[in-house]
Amino acid sequence: MKFRHTRRRAVKCVGAVLLGVTLAGCSGDGGNGGSDGDSGNGSGTTTVEMTDELVYDPEQVTVGEGDTVVWETVGAVGHSVTAYEDGIPEGAEYFASGEFDTEQAARDAYVPGDTDAGDVPSGESYEHTFDTAGTYEYFCIPHESSEMVGTVVVE
Repeated sequence: MKFRHTRRRAVKCVGAVLLGVTLAGCSGDGGNGGSDGDSGNGSGTTTVEMTDELVYDPEQVTVGEGDTVVWETVGAVGHSVTAYEDGIPEGAEYFASGEFDTEQAARDAYVPGDTDAGDVPSGESYEHTFDTAGTYEYFCIPHESSEMVGTVVVE
């Protein structure tokens, strides 16, 4: 009799998990990291989450020229968004949380918890609008050694 109770409980658990997965799948935006608006006309916004797992989620997004990417810190740990100077298209505007003009300036000034020094603390965000087509590579200053890196492709 105990076996039946355990089996019935297992079946209920599996059913609940499957229902949850099905509902989660129906409520998402497709999870492609694409823009929420019309790509290519400057009206799109894409969100990238910065997590306590030390990742940008998604790691790569594709947007149109004139679209904006918003990076949000969703965990307790602060992060930065810092472009690799040699990882952006020629002639493109450099970007970094803290609004620094160069990668070295961002690295030199970064202070955990200080938004003026490039930190994006929990619950806060940083955004940049991409006007030049190409591939942009960026990283998190305090977590670069943990390979917290990302890519924005602008088409």
